[in-house]
Amino acid sequence: MKKFLTAFFAAIIVLSAVGVICVRQMLIIAPPKVAAVDTASLVTRNDGDSLTFCGRSWLHKSNTGLFELYAEGDAYHRGLVIGKLSRALIYKQEKAFVDQIHKMVPSNNYLRFLRILLAVFNRDIDQYIKPEYLQEIYGISQFASNDFDWIGPKYQRILNYHAAHDIGHMLQNYHLVGCTSFAVWGDRSEDSALLIGRNFDFYVGDEFAEDKIVEFIKPDSGYNFMMITWGGMAGVVSGMNDRGLTLTLNAAKSYIPLHIATPISLVARHILQYANNIAEAKKIAASYSTFVSESLLVGSAADRQAVIIEKSPYKSDVVSSDSNYLVCTNHFIGKEFVNDQQNIKQQQQTPTKYRYERTKQLIHQNQKLNEYTAAYILRNPYGLNDEKIGYTNEMAINQYIAHHSVIFKPEKLLVWVSTGPYQLGTYVCYDLKKVFSMQDCPSKHKEIYQIPLSLQPNWKLLQEYYCNVLKFKSLKDILWEQIHQNTAKPDETLLTKLIRSNPDYYLTYSLVGDFYYVQRDFGKALQYYTQAKEKQISFYSDKQHIDQRIEACKKEMKEL
Repeated sequence: MKKFLTAFFAAIIVLSAVGVICVRQMLIIAPPKVAAVDTASLVTRNDGDSLTFCGRSWLHKSNTGLFELYAEGDAYHRGLVIGKLSRALIYKQEKAFVDQIHKMVPSNNYLRFLRILLAVFNRDIDQYIKPEYLQEIYGISQFASNDFDWIGPKYQRILNYHAAHDIGHMLQNYHLVGCTSFAVWGDRSEDSALLIGRNFDFYVGDEFAEDKIVEFIKPDSGYNFMMITWGGMAGVVSGMNDRGLTLTLNAAKSYIPLHIATPISLVARHILQYANNIAEAKKIAASYSTFVSESLLVGSAADRQAVIIEKSPYKSDVVSSDSNYLVCTNHFIGKEFVNDQQNIKQQQQTPTKYRYERTKQLIHQNQKLNEYTAAYILRNPYGLNDEKIGYTNEMAINQYIAHHSVIFKPEKLLVWVSTGPYQLGTYVCYDLKKVFSMQDCPSKHKEIYQIPLSLQPNWKLLQEYYCNVLKFKSLKDILWEQIHQNTAKPDETLLTKLIRSNPDYYLTYSLVGDFYYVQRDFGKALQYYTQAKEKQISFYSDKQHIDQRIEACKKEMKEL
């Protein structure tokens, strides 16, 4: 009997081990088949500290702080040279992303569980992605760091990161995604030409937004294009091709997806690389299924107008305008989604509708827009009728969290890209006609952007940022951590400085209320929660929290 039990348990252990190995193998995504290339043969050479070449491709650190990357050739070769040139940026970006996830999910056990869950969810992701982009991503992944191999194999990690924008939809409570974009043309534009502006407010920590890459791609098929991106990213969130077709993404409210589909940034990449006009963009978009809801604002020099392609996992719509302008925030406006419960809930419980109305208001106030007034709108930190609603309030167009801000003039192939902090610095102008017609590589002494056409920083908002916004963010993070780590101690100086730095923001008073609540000083907590209620509150969930704490304070005070 003893021998039988020993054999039985030994068999269980072996079968379990085999089962774990089999599951692991099932979850590992095999790389695409590519021609063998010795990565050691990809030799780089430096021209000073700011410029690195790899063949005819190059990476340049502009004097504006932006990284400019040019790559050409077939998909795998592009990926290899992009990976080789931007290796340090890929590492820094991955570290920033992983560190931010650790902050949001500090439990290692829960992180391991989430890692397995995401691996299961994404196990067939490669079946939904165009082979060309799998090859490019595989090339990039050859130069990913070993430091994060605990997450998964390099190719699988970089591939899965392309769904990060989509997964941000699944983490709605973290408020990671909240973008604003608009387009004007005809009598709404100063020279009647199409003009597009957008803020990309995908926030996973300040460090994630530090190193922006303006990437210029000359592929062996399709159109040349540019995009604003980050290390390791082959998908598109904002970009324009050399036919004057532009594309920007805006997240909408999504149901929790039940299966993987194509990451929306790779749908956008396909459109940008292969579409010449709106009709072709619509056709490409319709050929994909996605696992989140997204608005794609598409501008077209050929059509001299813009449309919004609205996609959910279950239906889609195309929104055009007879008013010569369109506004896109984080809800759908097409007829197909009028009765969609998730879309209704999004408008009622988040600041998307308010921001939509504020953008419309500024377009009407400025009447005929040019790149200067477009920048003014994108930088605007105030509420409707210029009400002061507090710095970083998500009801504002400028929330001081933008990864990047961009302005397109498709008919002239001009693009303005923001420099830090956020969209307050210079908007650097690039002329795609000149960039893609360059006969020689740049030199360390020559910039490729158009200095005379670039837009000056907003000095007033910069002063406010350094005097108040930066201070508020720092103090808010300290107080938030103290409250949630249960280490809060009475510090009237910190609380006073916090309030002075951002006195118009509801969250300022809500946080101070939370501080006193955990101190069980319910009288003071009630005072600050009441003040928070008098301000413009972005999210219904925040209003609920404040209301519940007010009732709890009153109850506790009665029982004392």
